Amino acid sequence: MKDDFSVTQPKGFIAGTATCGIRKSGEDLAIIFSERPAVAAAVFTRNIVQAAPIVVSREHLKYRTHRAIIVNSGCANACTGQGGLDDAIRTSSIVADYFNCDSREVLVASTGVIGVRLDMAKIESGIRSATAILSRDGGKRVAEAIMTTDTRPKRASRTVTIGGKKIVIAGVAKGSGMIHPNMATLLSFVTTDAAITKKALRLALKEAVKLSFNRVSVDGDTSTNDTLAVIANGAAENPAIHDINSKEFYSFTSGLTDVCRDLAIQVAKDGEGAGKLITIKVRHAPSELKAGKIAATIATSPLVKTAIAGQDANWGRILAAAGRSGVRFDVEKVDIRIGNLLVARQGAGIEFDEARALEILKQDEVVITFDMKQGEADVTEWTCDMTEGYIRINADYRS
Repeated sequence: MKDDFSVTQPKGFIAGTATCGIRKSGEDLAIIFSERPAVAAAVFTRNIVQAAPIVVSREHLKYRTHRAIIVNSGCANACTGQGGLDDAIRTSSIVADYFNCDSREVLVASTGVIGVRLDMAKIESGIRSATAILSRDGGKRVAEAIMTTDTRPKRASRTVTIGGKKIVIAGVAKGSGMIHPNMATLLSFVTTDAAITKKALRLALKEAVKLSFNRVSVDGDTSTNDTLAVIANGAAENPAIHDINSKEFYSFTSGLTDVCRDLAIQVAKDGEGAGKLITIKVRHAPSELKAGKIAATIATSPLVKTAIAGQDANWGRILAAAGRSGVRFDVEKVDIRIGNLLVARQGAGIEFDEARALEILKQDEVVITFDMKQGEADVTEWTCDMTEGYIRINADYRS
């Protein structure tokens, strides 16, 4: 049950949440703390406009150990100048004081409205409240505390065995709009009790992101605040993973990838105003790079997304989107399927069962397969349909 998943499932982690009043309602601050020194890795937005907490966390990642992550929702602390940067630094210092650790051991993240300074009095009050109730049970509330326009919390967990020890990898995510590689626009925090070197953790995360969050798109926009951080504290007491060519590294990376992929798909399912998850499979491409470009172009096509929302098997929009991806390919070799129904063969329309197509398109999840038959590379991308609800949400919400 996803409801039972928690960032405090792995040994040695506790968490606390608080209501600061930064978001309009509900809890809006969360702290995740490792009871023992840990190592961390993270990836951030590639948007050149980067929020203050990203600037601070990127610098803090250079430190050798890490203990805590603090995140607030309701205010992005982005485009806030030196004052916003000072606020992010002060936030990490306040948390460090509570835990008697170095401020560089604290990673900071924010999400919400851009261009507004944090109310530091509220943040400090929230930190006091959250630290007062830190516990293993507190991890279950973190997913809710980091939400903005999300309609549901997102959690995932996997267990792997390494060196005879059970390793738990657990994560949470928020995000439903401004979702597009690289990375998908969101906040995500993953904890694990695995013993692993900082370098190996960084490489494992890089591989996991490539196959998960960098394959998700909702609306083609990237945020100022995208952050995915993973923290590993070694509490499982497995032999430390350091050899990136070892089976232990492969097992850990596979588990981390599964958690990230699960969270990424949940993000796509919860796209703003979304009614359907769309899985786009580009098959038999000349290279993974070319397959990825085609999949991403189809995933971000408003015409494709609205056709799926309207339950219209408009394969021409799919082919047209692929054609503007910048990838040269032989159109006359391409087959297109919606679900298991062939709707175009060798780049041309064919007669197909419209009633069956409608039946497929009524489902909550729709699979589009773009078979190029021009190589061996396969890529899968996730997105969602685009409805009137997306426009309504973004017209009403200042981000």
